[in-house]
Amino acid sequence: MNDFSRTHAGAPSMDMSVDAGLRSYMLGIYNLMTIGLLVTAGAAILSAQLFFVGIGTESFGVTPLGATVFNTPLKWVVMLAPLGMVMLISFRLNKLSSGMARTLFYVFAGVMGISLSSIIAVYTAGSIANTFFVTAAAFGALSLYGYTTKRNLTGMGSFLMMGLFGLILASIVNIFLASSAMEFVISAVGVLIFAGLTAYDTQRLKISYYEYGGTPELAAKMKVHGALSLYLDFINMFLFLLRFMGNRN
Repeated sequence: MNDFSRTHAGAPSMDMSVDAGLRSYMLGIYNLMTIGLLVTAGAAILSAQLFFVGIGTESFGVTPLGATVFNTPLKWVVMLAPLGMVMLISFRLNKLSSGMARTLFYVFAGVMGISLSSIIAVYTAGSIANTFFVTAAAFGALSLYGYTTKRNLTGMGSFLMMGLFGLILASIVNIFLASSAMEFVISAVGVLIFAGLTAYDTQRLKISYYEYGGTPELAAKMKVHGALSLYLDFINMFLFLLRFMGNRN
């Protein structure tokens, strides 16, 4: 791949890594993402307490509220609501105010936490915590690489997006096959894809700072969209790693 400064039209020749405006822009994205992750964690813990009893013990069971959520069509609402909100934020971003976009992102993070509440019942608290810290360390290193590298990762991004669609298709197929070997391969490939997307998305967001050329309102909305991208990379990497590192209750 070619040097970043030579291959990206419109990219300044200055060292972008020392640009104070860029640092502020990226810090805003990371702050939003971090708050989103905290909202998700809080919603997951609270929902698990409302939906389940005796987690990690022989008296484990589902509460009446949990039965209503998981044993009725409401479960499809819980499962599909995060996807619907991602599409809403992504496709309606230009028509939303920055404040509304930020609010929807936090609501999405909370809904995602509700949909992920079952992992608290399935996996031990220790393995969830260990996997989270491993994910955080890997995400930090990969995002730092995407931020500092001068190599153009655009080609890698296109390849990873093709791999992501293939991963989704394979996951749907394995719902019917229920193959443990295929699940292992899907998990391994999933970790690699979202690791690569973390670096790619970070560089893409770095470029967007110089290319949007818009108002502060547009910049604020772009921060929300950037936080959503990195949030999804983090969450998906965490979930795929949990399949390897998680100890089940």
